[in-house]
Amino acid sequence: MEITFKANKNINQEQLLKLYNDVEWYAYTNDMPQLQQALLQSLDVISAWDQEVLVGLIRVVGDGLTIVYVQDILVLNAYQNRGIASQLMEQMMTKYTHVRQKVLLTEEAPDVRHFYEKNDFESCDKGSLVAFAKFG
Repeated sequence: MEITFKANKNINQEQLLKLYNDVEWYAYTNDMPQLQQALLQSLDVISAWDQEVLVGLIRVVGDGLTIVYVQDILVLNAYQNRGIASQLMEQMMTKYTHVRQKVLLTEEAPDVRHFYEKNDFESCDKGSLVAFAKFG
């Protein structure tokens, strides 16, 4: 298996549907035109491919100068635990090393904390940081 990475915001709707549904992110796939538009309007998108199959994706929003926000990072279940998400994260963070604030918000789930901490993110429940979010 050789995974290739592409910086491309225009990804086939069927490929996106398969990826997002595979990780059960149905809130996105309930409105596929909106998801495709969200990708197009994102600051950056890097996708991972096994030949012609979309196996992973990371997308960031922000200004690219003072803040980037990791909105999505996902990998097909069958391809997880192979370092693909870490490679996606590394590529994106390398591209934005000059940016002071790199932020993400995620649900607590098994191995989530470990993944982000090994990729140099710190939880806001530790140290002097505080995080707030408003949904809906």
